[in-house]
Amino acid sequence: MSDTSEPAQNPTKPNLRKGIFLLPNLFTTGALFAGFYAIIAAIKGNYDVAAIAVLLAMLLDGLDGRVARLTNTQSAFGAEYDSLSDMVSFGLAPALVVYQWSLAHLATAGAAWGKIGWLAAFIYTASAALRLARFNTQIGIADKRYFQGMPSPAAAAVTVGAVWFCEHYGIEGSDVMTPATLLTVTAGLLMVSRFSYYSFKDLDLKKRVPFVAVLIVLMAFVLVSIETSTVLFIMFFLYMISAPIIALFRWIRKRRKNALAKTET
Repeated sequence: MSDTSEPAQNPTKPNLRKGIFLLPNLFTTGALFAGFYAIIAAIKGNYDVAAIAVLLAMLLDGLDGRVARLTNTQSAFGAEYDSLSDMVSFGLAPALVVYQWSLAHLATAGAAWGKIGWLAAFIYTASAALRLARFNTQIGIADKRYFQGMPSPAAAAVTVGAVWFCEHYGIEGSDVMTPATLLTVTAGLLMVSRFSYYSFKDLDLKKRVPFVAVLIVLMAFVLVSIETSTVLFIMFFLYMISAPIIALFRWIRKRRKNALAKTET
């Protein structure tokens, strides 16, 4: 289940005889279709289309849980279905897209390098599976304001965002094999890390905000419309590195406090 999915009301005794809720599962099916289509597009060499499909899956995945909560149609079936959809859209699809686009070219440097390419893609896929499994076991326990480890949709977005960014500027995957490998492995490992990523779930959109906030949102829409691939990649890349940077500053501050305490004693 993704980090935006609806919690199951009765996960131990799903009753399928009464049928399933159609509306939220339509969004989940759409996300699954987009992830599957991304794989097909990557196999055909349409990497920019594949990247857009994964980002579309991310959008639909973010809507299904909210729609379920708004319409009071949460269910155990929906939660499990969403989790399987996420594994395809944010686990398999991004790994296969970046592999087809760049990592597969490592084989030209030798058999050993070729293994490194598909192993990097596997590390990402396995990490996504572990991330989703860990999230499922922490529902109702973990602090909703933060994710433990990078959420799989964000990891998928930064991975395929890099593909879309490079395709937009005419950069071939064979030219950036090393950066692509490092990005894929890093995104995978951050998913299973213990870094705390802000979830944005405590944002109250019903509150009044300063007028300047509206202008900032307007400018964000303008920038995205002008250079969509560039702006989205930068946004998700900054989100990816935000948690490690914050953790580093906290560690430095803690060490300074401990050192100061020792000098005072």
